[in-house]
Amino acid sequence: MEIEQSYSLDAHRRLCIKKDLIELTGWIDTLERVNEEINYLKIIDKQLIKDSAIGHNLQALRRKNTLLMGLLCSYEKELNTEYEYGKLKYDLSRAKLHEKKRSGLDSFVLEFVEIRKRIYHKLSMYHRR
Repeated sequence: MEIEQSYSLDAHRRLCIKKDLIELTGWIDTLERVNEEINYLKIIDKQLIKDSAIGHNLQALRRKNTLLMGLLCSYEKELNTEYEYGKLKYDLSRAKLHEKKRSGLDSFVLEFVEIRKRIYHKLSMYHRR
């Protein structure tokens, strides 16, 4: 009976970690798309807007993106190791850690959206001659 319960707990732990890994893959894909968009926004700023403040903000955002990508990649490595070899149960503290990573990504994406809105606002002020 204890073996079945132990197997059930391990299966639940693996299932939760796998769910986190799938979600993490989506987050990393989001950061890659944001990085591509930052590249295009830098070109738009350089060729059309020519606002140094926006250029600096985009550069800072790119740095944050790189740092966040590194953190998420190391988190992915930890989760893969835990999935394969770990014996710690999936509890509230692990769920809170995952949610903390999610909130970090969410705040970064919100910051990116705000800068993108500023760029679009500047572009909307241009008139075609």
